Amino acid sequence: MSRIDAGLSGQFAIGGDITINRLGFGAMRITGPGIWGPPEDPAAALALLRRLPEIGIDFIDTADSYGPDVSEELIREALHPYDGLTIATKAGLTRSGPGQWSPKGDPDYLIAQARGSLARLGVEQIALWQLHRIDPEVPRDEQFAAVRQLLDEGVIRHAGLSEVSVAEIEAAQQVFPVATVQNRYNLTDRGSRDVLAYCEEHGIGFIPWFPLAAGDLAKPGGIVSQIAAAHGASPGQVALAWLLQKSPMILPIPGTGSLAHLEENAAAADLTLSPQEIVELETAA
Repeated sequence: MSRIDAGLSGQFAIGGDITINRLGFGAMRITGPGIWGPPEDPAAALALLRRLPEIGIDFIDTADSYGPDVSEELIREALHPYDGLTIATKAGLTRSGPGQWSPKGDPDYLIAQARGSLARLGVEQIALWQLHRIDPEVPRDEQFAAVRQLLDEGVIRHAGLSEVSVAEIEAAQQVFPVATVQNRYNLTDRGSRDVLAYCEEHGIGFIPWFPLAAGDLAKPGGIVSQIAAAHGASPGQVALAWLLQKSPMILPIPGTGSLAHLEENAAAADLTLSPQEIVELETAA
């Protein structure tokens, strides 16, 4: 494993018509502590973002709530006009302070937030917009109708969902085509395996958040650390390689505020695990 090129992760076509390299970048941690306010070192955050296309990362996942607004604004400052890049964003969570997140699925709010993202990112159309959470206090069909309106008005090109069940995806599919699903999924948390299977069956991109988690498996002497040592890799690279080999629908978006960590993550695209290693990871997890 020697190359830092996210293009080695393979490609996926979002909605069938936006082709990206499968290993992307999650832009949550370029903001301040608690995902609140500006980064402590804005110049470093901008430099990290500008490094993305140089190492083959052409898919960036952000949200209006990261900052709030800060992540989208930094992405625009660093990378606009996004030549060859796909920027995905989300709405549906509000912020009252560091580490505080509350769902808000009022249709007018969702539509206004999507339009706000459009302006902050400086684009004529958002390539992929995802409902960050289904608000349990608002009828889900009203939230889905807002997504349909954004599609019909051309504000967004494709739409996705986050933290949903198979039943919720199926309900949304009655209102609009679901292009992506973003659920928590990693080596030690595979509670969304049924959602992944549904996405595989229906050609939906599956974006696992918190993809680097390996828990006790990554401790010294654990199976992840053993496999990492055998490849001259890090436990995080093994966790990413496992995701990439798990399914061609999986689009990992590891996030970081560190340039060195960014390059380490991208290099995972050049790591191939053996069938035996895959079995060992699956069994241990």
